[in-house]
Amino acid sequence: MTTQTAIDADGLKALIIERDIEHIKLGVFDGDAILRGKYVSREKFLSSLKKGLGFCDVVLGWDSNDQLFDNVKYTGWHTAYPDAPIRILPETTREIPFEPRTALVLGEFSGRAEAVCPRGTLRRVLARAKAMGYDVNASAEFEFFMFEETPDSVREKGYRNLKPMTPGFFGYSVLRNSVHAELYQEILDLARDMRFPIEGLHTETGPGVLEAALAYTDALEAADRAALFKTFMKVLAQRHGLMATFMAKWSNDYPGQSGHLHVSLKREDGGSAFHDESKPEDMSDEMRWFIGGQQALMPDLLSMVACTVNSYSRLVPGFWAPTSATWGVENRTTALRVIKGGPHSQRVEYRIAAADINPYIALAAAIGSGLWGIENRIEPDAPIVGNAYDREHPKKRRLPGTLTEAAERLLASKPARALFGDEFVEHHAATRQWEEREFRKAITSWELSRYFEII
Repeated sequence: MTTQTAIDADGLKALIIERDIEHIKLGVFDGDAILRGKYVSREKFLSSLKKGLGFCDVVLGWDSNDQLFDNVKYTGWHTAYPDAPIRILPETTREIPFEPRTALVLGEFSGRAEAVCPRGTLRRVLARAKAMGYDVNASAEFEFFMFEETPDSVREKGYRNLKPMTPGFFGYSVLRNSVHAELYQEILDLARDMRFPIEGLHTETGPGVLEAALAYTDALEAADRAALFKTFMKVLAQRHGLMATFMAKWSNDYPGQSGHLHVSLKREDGGSAFHDESKPEDMSDEMRWFIGGQQALMPDLLSMVACTVNSYSRLVPGFWAPTSATWGVENRTTALRVIKGGPHSQRVEYRIAAADINPYIALAAAIGSGLWGIENRIEPDAPIVGNAYDREHPKKRRLPGTLTEAAERLLASKPARALFGDEFVEHHAATRQWEEREFRKAITSWELSRYFEII
């Protein structure tokens, strides 16, 4: 059974008692959108519900492999890794269908840690929108590959010669989703029961690849849903002896995996801030400026969206991923796609994003840059008509080619610091610089095959 989003601390307490919930799985999403958490007894949780509790702040001080950053200011050996306060969020409560008498509740960092908290960063951007007179709606759609593998088998194979759940290229296949109907139904049911409902689910082009479009909602809830969807698709897959990957690109043989974001603004009266039938392409001035800001700041903010070394393997011409900060109307070769949905669903699709995004940080970038565009009335370039890959683009629209370059652009960006704060910018950029440094330590199979004998 799903939980109402309007639940407050008193309502959550009543629900826990009514459902005889014994333990709460309390989690926070870190800088890589990995859900870090622990089971908390009912008694401990209820005593902490309003005052919060603490998590070791190493959660903000290590990478996805639990290796400690050596280049961040917020935490480290120099601070001795104290607890950071966690604000419990009753409205995020969900029951986990396969864990009876257990509830999942999210938290977010507060106090000094709030400045570098991914969820807190998005919440500050949305407060900026509210102050400008806008509510923000959003949704995410993810492509992810499924394999007949386990965490042990992929390691034993060295992540080579993996067996996809289904063979060959077969996009939008009714054959595939009928043969695997029980798994598809379980995905849809879990998404419904854990309140990240799926509007569309289908096979994509490639062996074992699925695409799920999550339902549209307010932007903070959309980020929660996206992050939880990624987490629990991996959980569901492994419970079935499968593995799901949300890497931006896992193989040179297949296109990358997208994590496209859809964003729209509403005025306080509920009307669309993006739709205006009197304007070209039904785009209001605000939508045009919003896109102008997204286009102008995309190179500066790329590390907030393309956040792994692997992200940049996807951003190559001809693989359904943009390579410059371009936009167009109903154009899937551009980084920003205007979708003319009329008064109720006119929106912009932020197509630079891959499946490896941290939804909180990527949405903060997509929305924050658009708001900056409105504030400064930034005019975009002329829209691209036709194939955006087969033409030259201005130097200022070219995207950084590596994670380190992207992190350096973020550090140097005055608009980024104004939008997200110095502490977030410096912390996030440092973690991305660390990520590429870790990659530089690795000897890849490409290097071995190229240099071992010949050089």
